Amino acid sequence: MKIAIASDHGGFALKQEVMEHLKARNVEYIDKGCYSAASCDYPVFAKEVTAAVTSGEAEFGILICGTGIGMSIAANKVKGIRAALCHDVFSAQATREHNDANILCMGARVVGPGLALMIVDTFLDTPFSNDERHIRRISLIED
Repeated sequence: MKIAIASDHGGFALKQEVMEHLKARNVEYIDKGCYSAASCDYPVFAKEVTAAVTSGEAEFGILICGTGIGMSIAANKVKGIRAALCHDVFSAQATREHNDANILCMGARVVGPGLALMIVDTFLDTPFSNDERHIRRISLIED
C-alpha cells in the first residue's frame, strides 16, 4: 500500500506526525507538500494528491488542512476521487466500508494527533464491503 499525503500550512504539523506514524507502521508514503508552516494555498496540494491517486501512483491519499473542509471540497472536484472528511473513527470506518473512499481528509484544528492517528489506522485498515447496494450507490455518484 502506498499513500500520497499533503497538507497546507494549517495541517503541516499534523502531517509530520501522520508521516511518522505511517513510517512506524511500515506504510510507504509520498509527501506531496507543503514542506513548511508558511502560508500556502490548499487546492494546490489537494491536486497533487488526487493526481497521485487517480494515476495509480498511490492507492490512497491523506489531506490535512485547518478544518479539512477546503481539502475535501477541492479533492472531490476530481473525477474518480471519493474524499471523506473524518473527525471520528466511526466515520473513517463507515466511509471505507460503504463509500470506498480513497482519500481521507482531516482538520488539524479539529482533531488532536492521538485521535488523528486512530482515524488514519481505521481508514487504512478497513476494506470496502463490496456489497451490491454500496457498489450501486457509488456508480450513481460517478455517473
